[in-house]
Amino acid sequence: MTRLIYELTESFRIAFAQIRANKLRSILTALGVIIGIVAVTLMGTAIRGIDTGFNKSLAMLGDDVLYVQKWPWGPVEDFWNYSNRPAIMPDQADKLNRIIEQTPNSLLEVAVPVSSRSTSVKYGENKVSGVFTIGTTADYGRLISADFSEGRLFNETEANGGRPVCVLGFDVAEAVFQNRSPLGETVLVGSHPFTVIGVVAKQGSFLGLFSFDNQVILPLEAFRKYFSARRGAELRVKITDKMRVAEAREELIGAVRRVRGQLPGERDNFNINEQGAFKAQLDPIKQGIALAGLFITGLSLFVGAIGIMNITFVSVKERTKEIGTRKALGARRRTILLQFLIEAVSICLIGGIAGLLLTYTLVQVVSVTLPAIPVEFSVSLVFISMAVSIATGIVSGFAPAWGASRLDPVVALRYE
Repeated sequence: MTRLIYELTESFRIAFAQIRANKLRSILTALGVIIGIVAVTLMGTAIRGIDTGFNKSLAMLGDDVLYVQKWPWGPVEDFWNYSNRPAIMPDQADKLNRIIEQTPNSLLEVAVPVSSRSTSVKYGENKVSGVFTIGTTADYGRLISADFSEGRLFNETEANGGRPVCVLGFDVAEAVFQNRSPLGETVLVGSHPFTVIGVVAKQGSFLGLFSFDNQVILPLEAFRKYFSARRGAELRVKITDKMRVAEAREELIGAVRRVRGQLPGERDNFNINEQGAFKAQLDPIKQGIALAGLFITGLSLFVGAIGIMNITFVSVKERTKEIGTRKALGARRRTILLQFLIEAVSICLIGGIAGLLLTYTLVQVVSVTLPAIPVEFSVSLVFISMAVSIATGIVSGFAPAWGASRLDPVVALRYE
């Protein structure tokens, strides 16, 4: 055991002495490994970032909410079938809530109608266009997980009476009031005056595509009065148990069919949408990134391994006499094998560390310059990268090291 430890220590000393003596050659040899490790870590960082951002976005949507809508989330094949469906109207939420109340041990808690459109919000000379404007009831507060940075949501009396009050998203409040408190102030939503009673705390965006902070929330009756009395809606239904989404979905389908007066055997004229639809669309993207990353990684590591193997063969040729001398003095085959194998592994480890530092720098730059993109450098990537580096060194260095260990000392000593 002591002899093995001594051999390993001596092999590392010789390996690093050779690397220092041939710095430029070692750097160029490690370049393929560096590119491969950067590809591995960037791929892992990208996939982890997508997962993190996606989970945060779904948390904003509510992982315990089902959406009753006319259209499905995702690609539509039978366009005319969906287009001819009757609209989902806000008053259907009341009928659905009565069914929920009458159902023993229901997995559904409450149905909330939500109508929406894009409008502008103006205060004085400051105006924001393209604001996502929704009309809903006081029960909307039971769906959202966001806090209020100021004020509150409208109550049941204000909602039922269609009072001209509103709640602003964080970005909208910042844009039109510019660090002033908006509570009690009157803004124009479209061309209609509304009194601000609350500001939702900053939430962020959904996958960088839609900002939850660029919205204004109105009482449904006020929304219908000023924007469209006949406008359709969607129903957002909160469930009681997130672990039983499939059962809650089936119960909701039956309840909505009753509300919409559908007969047995008729095709559903509505869709129940949930987070699983987004996940199903995201998986192919993640798989595509993974496959592309694996191809680039494999190609880079293959080139790097060929380079290391070539340089190790060159190193064996250059030091053939040294190998012969050591073997003549009693060095074992294992000792010679370890010496060259550790040299190859050391070059790969240096390349792996350089690749990790480069990736970490790139991730920090992206985090600072593009904060909307979710990137996260994981500690697990360090261990994966080091394992890949060591494996590459062993695979690429074994053949030259094995050849060196099998050299005949007499032939090696005569080598010119």
